[in-house]
Amino acid sequence: MTTAHRSKRYLSAAEQAPAGTESRELEEAIALLQQFPAPRFDETVELQARLLVDPKQSSQMVRGTVSLPHGTGRTLRVIAFTDDPQSALEAGADEAGLDDLLARVQEGWLDFDVAVATTAAMKEVRKAARILGPRGLMPNPKTGTVSDNLAEAITAVKAGRVEFKMDKTGNLAIVVGKRSFQREQLVENIHAALEALARARPEDLRGRLVKSLHLSATMSPSIPLSSQLYHSL
Repeated sequence: MTTAHRSKRYLSAAEQAPAGTESRELEEAIALLQQFPAPRFDETVELQARLLVDPKQSSQMVRGTVSLPHGTGRTLRVIAFTDDPQSALEAGADEAGLDDLLARVQEGWLDFDVAVATTAAMKEVRKAARILGPRGLMPNPKTGTVSDNLAEAITAVKAGRVEFKMDKTGNLAIVVGKRSFQREQLVENIHAALEALARARPEDLRGRLVKSLHLSATMSPSIPLSSQLYHSL
């Protein structure tokens, strides 16, 4: 049996990480994460949650959005499916259109991070569901990416609105910023993410929503977070 190859930087960080299930308070975890040996790029920081739901029950799906007060640190490419592309472009969309844009997507063009659409345009956009859906790019009214106020939707995405969705194993990850952020910025973004996760709690769930929380960056080991952060979720 082979083991995954780990870089010297990762192994060095792992030596500093808490052992086993030993957890850290939030600010302590952020400080530790920012002390790990850094790669040559600004890592994305994620909050990872293991949920106490039944992934096989559609009524217990957990998904939602969060508007991070300090953004994600990324410049997102946003496309808009609409009959009024000029208005969408003026609102900040990187590409806009309907039939022509949809044709490009169906031919394999996926050089964007988020797609938004008007309600009317969705009839055509659904034709690309098999392409957009598996990649998490399908516009959805539950995440605010289907709207008849595209200017508002585009502005929200560009300002740092993040979508999250539970996977088939009952886990989810929420982007909360970049490693280069100030500690206070990450704290505020993480609290906003936790509030959004609480709002996404399934109505029929009994008991706690979150089993465990971890904080990690792109190339770092994860750090278990204190249950005080999520015991009331």
